[in-house]
Amino acid sequence: MTTNTGTTTARPTSARNPGTAAAGLSSLALVKLEIRRTLRNRKFLFFSVLFPALLFLITAGGENDGATVPDSGLSVPAYLMVSMASFGALTAVLMGNSERIARERESGWVRQLRLTSLPGRGYVLAKTASAAVISLPSILVVLAAGGLLKGVRLDAWQWLALTGAIWAGSLCFAALGVAVGYLANGDTARPLAMILYFTLSVLGGLWMPATTFPHWLQTLGAWLPTHAYAGLGRAIELGGAPHAKDVVLLVAYFALFAAGAAWLYRKDTLKA
Repeated sequence: MTTNTGTTTARPTSARNPGTAAAGLSSLALVKLEIRRTLRNRKFLFFSVLFPALLFLITAGGENDGATVPDSGLSVPAYLMVSMASFGALTAVLMGNSERIARERESGWVRQLRLTSLPGRGYVLAKTASAAVISLPSILVVLAAGGLLKGVRLDAWQWLALTGAIWAGSLCFAALGVAVGYLANGDTARPLAMILYFTLSVLGGLWMPATTFPHWLQTLGAWLPTHAYAGLGRAIELGGAPHAKDVVLLVAYFALFAAGAAWLYRKDTLKA
């Protein structure tokens, strides 16, 4: 009797807002679950959080702090600090998302989620949001290494803006990771993500100054999302706002990757 009364009482709310509250709670719960799972993966944490900082200290360690990167106006440590912070965030959101989603599809976990009140867009957004949360430590560790160990000096607003810009920009690659996870299976997700990961990192100028490339390769790299991503931080380090072209380019790529991820999710749902 009590059960029937409870069920009857709950129905009007469900009718007025079908699944809204449950979907919201499910999305939040999924974000928390993804974060806990990732924090338990020590190998992933090393390569996404500690490795970029170590790489930064090694590559900037032998350089004179007064030297500048040609055509950038930035010292070598300042230039590499943005590169490695962006690289670390890229590692966390692209490599982490893609293979995990592909494995979850094969194991049937995604199929189970479809039986809950969690909508498709909630799943995609939860994956993107949880990846972005995980990328924050990798950014903070590299910035701390630059400020404390390599003598990078910025105003307080620049440190805050730099953190926010690199963190927000990582959403673009989190959406790409979701798309790759639905495009590939468990065996091909990692190789595909690695190809994208290294290509975007190198040609986008995260590992070395793009000015060292041939002119045609510089022109190509200037239109890649990683080039625009690093450009956000470098503009802030120079004391200005991010360039409009970089912001528009990242927003356009985010829209493209998110739309692709949503389409692939729907396609995968029809197969199931």
